[in-house]
Amino acid sequence: MILKKAKGNLILFGIGAVGYGVIEILWRGRTHWSMLMAGGLSFLGLCKISSLMKNASRLKKAIAGCFLITAIEYIFGLIFNIILKRRVWDYSRIPLNFCGQICALYSFFWLVLSFLFIPLADKIQKRLE
Repeated sequence: MILKKAKGNLILFGIGAVGYGVIEILWRGRTHWSMLMAGGLSFLGLCKISSLMKNASRLKKAIAGCFLITAIEYIFGLIFNIILKRRVWDYSRIPLNFCGQICALYSFFWLVLSFLFIPLADKIQKRLE
């Protein structure tokens, strides 16, 4: 049972990592390995949100997903952009940014992506059970 759950989580992580990497390459023409990790964690988080908020509306789940992904982005930004100085991204020129690591515009994008991908995450998760 534990091994099956771990395998499922690994598959979900991989889908999120590859999916986010593809989205980022299409959006900005490049990605960084750390963003694959952030994408994997985010997709796992969307699955968890879907499980924990079964009776919530899709919009409420998407809002939770938006906050989760924004938090992951902020943490990864602190680690890779500020501490390790890798300069993976910089939102400092975008209005309503916080320390150049997160901004309202990209949080809105995370809301839209969460709204689109939570049902997919839910379907994949159910197939893996």
